[in-house]
Amino acid sequence: MAEAVAFDTHRFVKHLTQEGFTLGQAEALAEEQVNLINSNLATKADIAGVTENTANVEATLKADIAKVEAALKADIARVEAALKADIARVEAALKADIATVEATLKADMAALKVDLLKWMFGALIAQGGLIVALVKLL
Repeated sequence: MAEAVAFDTHRFVKHLTQEGFTLGQAEALAEEQVNLINSNLATKADIAGVTENTANVEATLKADIAKVEAALKADIARVEAALKADIARVEAALKADIATVEATLKADMAALKVDLLKWMFGALIAQGGLIVALVKLL
């Protein structure tokens, strides 16, 4: 593995030995410091790999979103067509019901008109008879 960061181990060891560390201690610390840096820092290659993976995931997600969008549009179109058909059926049924009620009302009104005319004609005859009877009495 290439080093992620240039780390001057010679300078590090030299500084530690000047401060009182033994050469072995300073070298061990320098080695651990290099391992720690290399295991925790990302290299340009690491970042490029993550960037490439991110681009691949983004492309896959965009394709999946396009598929879902197309499927939803198709579903919406089917539901819309079904609703339009249902509305047309309900509208036709309501028009038929209205026509039936209208015909029934016309028939009922005609029957009432006949009954009213019979009643008025009967009242007219009774009134005429009453007038004739009154005239005879006078």
